[in-house]
Amino acid sequence: MPTVEIGDLADGDFLLDVREDDEWQAGHAEGALHIPMSEFVARYGELTEAAPQDGRVNVICRSGGRSAQVAMYLVQQGVDAVNVDGGMQVWAASGRPVVDDKGAAGFVL
Repeated sequence: MPTVEIGDLADGDFLLDVREDDEWQAGHAEGALHIPMSEFVARYGELTEAAPQDGRVNVICRSGGRSAQVAMYLVQQGVDAVNVDGGMQVWAASGRPVVDDKGAAGFVL
């Protein structure tokens, strides 16, 4: 499974968050696209509309398990996708900003 370290992500890189609604509402990376893993196949078109045509899809969840599954699915569909190693836990621990669903400071649930 292709992975990327948090430190290798640049501001503006496309990020797909596949955590559930309560996790997203508590805290997420600003600018990420949110499609819960449980709804992913049904909402796949939202990703294809939002993702950069020739760019990579960086898939993130809480710790890396769910995002690895979604990234693998995307790779099988021919999408340039990678799993974000360590997920939102490492994202927050590395000092990257986390916002809640109202744009205020959030936390990883």
